[in-house]
Amino acid sequence: MATTLKISVERWPIAGSFTIARGSKTEAVVVVAELADGAAIGRGECVPYARYGETVESVSAALEGIRDVLAGPDPRAAAKALPAGAARNALDCALWDLEAKRTGKPAYELAKLPAPRALTTAYTLSLGTPEAMASAAAAARDRPLLKIKLGSDGDPERLAAIRAAAPQSELIVDANEGWRADNLEGNLAACVAAGVTLVEQPLHASDDAPLQGWDGPVAICADESVHDRASLAGLVGRYTAVNIKLDKTGGLTEALAMAAEAERLGFSIMVGCMLATSLSMAPAMLVAQRAKVVDLDGPLLLQRDRPHGLVYRGSIVEPPTRELWG
Repeated sequence: MATTLKISVERWPIAGSFTIARGSKTEAVVVVAELADGAAIGRGECVPYARYGETVESVSAALEGIRDVLAGPDPRAAAKALPAGAARNALDCALWDLEAKRTGKPAYELAKLPAPRALTTAYTLSLGTPEAMASAAAAARDRPLLKIKLGSDGDPERLAAIRAAAPQSELIVDANEGWRADNLEGNLAACVAAGVTLVEQPLHASDDAPLQGWDGPVAICADESVHDRASLAGLVGRYTAVNIKLDKTGGLTEALAMAAEAERLGFSIMVGCMLATSLSMAPAMLVAQRAKVVDLDGPLLLQRDRPHGLVYRGSIVEPPTRELWG
């Protein structure tokens, strides 16, 4: 029987609001691809990201455009017909899930990987005033790893306030391309003073040359500067880590290959996520097994998650159940 596709747009309210250097949002908008072949159903979720020119409409249209290929003898050819990005992510992850459901074999086994284990995830603090971020840090001070959204004037003050409020937590920073060459040195010095261990994408992806040769105690991690395997080689010397997100790589298939190539080039691996439900996090858990830093806290920031969502015990996240994905 031919493989059929159902496309859904879903809106999931955020607990409060979520602010980064590029703006705020109050809901997570996701596109879900559901594949059926008469014997099983597989699902994949993606988040269209305006930073890369994606919209709900463009992602949905891209998925609509591969219906005929899906109906052919090789459904996986449909994923190969799409470029890296959110649409291919939803489709690729749905194909993995469909195969797992159809064969009765878990996705990790299909990928020839060990059974996944529970992992410690970062917990994200939204960008705000030093006082507001210190309050949020104090409320989360028992979590072992806090991810701090920065990228605006006054970041050294924010860091100092957060460190005072959460003295025992490991801190990582995501500047979301919000720093500039003229304040990079001061902001990195503030990170060192606060004991930050990693900074994501401090400069705009098109203007990250000043990072060349950085040799400080804080790891510099590429996010917007890295997408798939093809983008890795040009980052050597500017970054020591790369953030692998399935919405950038275009799915689990490329993410696993990218992780292997990143390790070959000497990068440490961070696995991150967009603001989404557990259906987005589940396939990323397989890549995260080899990551030094795991940031899969999206569902923790929502008012509610989908049924059979990932189980979070504080900052420990359990592998997905078969009912959710894979």
